[in-house]
Amino acid sequence: MTDLSQSPAPALRLWRRTDKVAVAFIAILAILAATDPSALPAIVGEMLASFAGTLPFILLAVAAIASMRAAGAERLLDGAFVGHEVRMIAIGALAGGLSPFCSCQVIPFIAALLAAGAPLSAVMAFWLASPLMDPAMFTITAGTLGLDFAIGKTVAAVGLGLFGGLAVMAFARTPVFADPLREQPARRGCCGAKKATTRWRFWQEAERRQVFAREAGSNLLFLGKWLLFAYLLQALLIRYVPADLIATVIGGDGPGPVILAALVGAPAYLNGYAAVPLIEGLLAQGMSQGAAMAFMIAGGVSCIPAAVAVWALVKPRVFAAYLGFAVVGAMLAGFAWGALT
Repeated sequence: MTDLSQSPAPALRLWRRTDKVAVAFIAILAILAATDPSALPAIVGEMLASFAGTLPFILLAVAAIASMRAAGAERLLDGAFVGHEVRMIAIGALAGGLSPFCSCQVIPFIAALLAAGAPLSAVMAFWLASPLMDPAMFTITAGTLGLDFAIGKTVAAVGLGLFGGLAVMAFARTPVFADPLREQPARRGCCGAKKATTRWRFWQEAERRQVFAREAGSNLLFLGKWLLFAYLLQALLIRYVPADLIATVIGGDGPGPVILAALVGAPAYLNGYAAVPLIEGLLAQGMSQGAAMAFMIAGGVSCIPAAVAVWALVKPRVFAAYLGFAVVGAMLAGFAWGALT
């Protein structure tokens, strides 16, 4: 008798290899063509125009990422987690908020540090800040939402890292943070991070030139597909969602929109780069500045790649604290940004 229990495996493997963003993109266009064909040219045209306006920033971001990866700049993090604990927290927050390396990429590095006894407080500071800002994110955010917003988000990223790191240090002896590591922490990151020396003149070595080309190509594809998808969603949002509805729900100056944006941003986030055009569209529809900042901060920390990186190494109670820091920190950042703008 045929074992029917094995039949779904090929389909499951195929689905896992399928680019979900491409499937969603094509599905949305197909549904739009079937339900409102007259709107399709205008929506696609708006999407392409928005993407073309962002393309110079995308290319600059891709060049920056590829250059730092080819140079092996991740090794600059080696000295960040030594010395006095408060100093480690401060450097961890700054390294996370300013470096071009995501949480998942440095999983092997963080796992080794935790196993060697580095304080969880400094690692938490890095983890909270690292998904929120990097040179590529700063470039695209500044080009789309303005330099002030990009600087504000950078300050919020570092501030959130400091907040979480100092909180963990203060409560390090409590049951929540005692014995934080899983029994067998993961040792591999999704980005293939590895040890390498730092060499800024990477173009002088063939192997590093290959790394540059590979990273530039993969990041151009990654950013391109996500931003095209985001600009499609932005065009749909502007066309079909009434501006007065957005202004009523997440507009205004009170605390409600900021709190709601932080709570909704955490589970609803797609991708840090895709969120930028969406926020641009929501701001055009009446979203408050404070709510926009809260949404981006909460969602950035809780997005799947960043969250999986933390979940892979620490126990659920520490992971829950990580998410709690994200939501509370996002609200504080939203209130502060709303007061300044």
